[in-house]
Amino acid sequence: MRFRDRVVVITGAAKGIGAGCARIFCREGGRVAILDRDPDAGTATAERLSAAGPGMARFWSCDVSRHLELQSVIDDVAAEWGRIDCLVNNAGVHPPATTLDDTTVESVEELLRVNFVSTFAGAKYALPHLRKTRGAIVNISSMTAVLGQDRSSAYASSKAAQVGLTKALAVELGPQGIRVNAILPSNIDTPLMREWAATLDDPESALERV
Repeated sequence: MRFRDRVVVITGAAKGIGAGCARIFCREGGRVAILDRDPDAGTATAERLSAAGPGMARFWSCDVSRHLELQSVIDDVAAEWGRIDCLVNNAGVHPPATTLDDTTVESVEELLRVNFVSTFAGAKYALPHLRKTRGAIVNISSMTAVLGQDRSSAYASSKAAQVGLTKALAVELGPQGIRVNAILPSNIDTPLMREWAATLDDPESALERV
């Protein structure tokens, strides 16, 4: 019950790493706002976690690439539950393996809106609420941010941007009592990982390797 009466907002929490984070916060007594653009998976995850308890979870439909929609949902969570103690910026996408030659600038801009701008916007819009609780921001980046990844220049760049933002916000917000950290997972067996592997010549070999 470490998070009893604490409110946690997690983006992209319908499945994968986000759902895993939601499960732990709920297991520790927290109230978890599951933000996702997949209503079926999001609702099912929220119902499953609430039934397991002792905390509770609720689904909010949200496309994080639309920053004003993200702002509206964050404010709605705060109004509904009276506070926000933690924001987990987890939502992200991994495009198919693509060479630099074949990567369009437009696709990079779209990817940055989901993987990076949403992280920036989430922190910005949650900040007024986190100041009240002296809360925390956790950004889910990736080891590709520091190691790179073949045919994933856009993805690795978007994840590196999250790390730079994390460091800057830790310096800026730390004196206000708000902790900002990043987690850089390596290869995790999630639906996103399998979607990426399916774009390769030998998906099964790739999954076995990672």
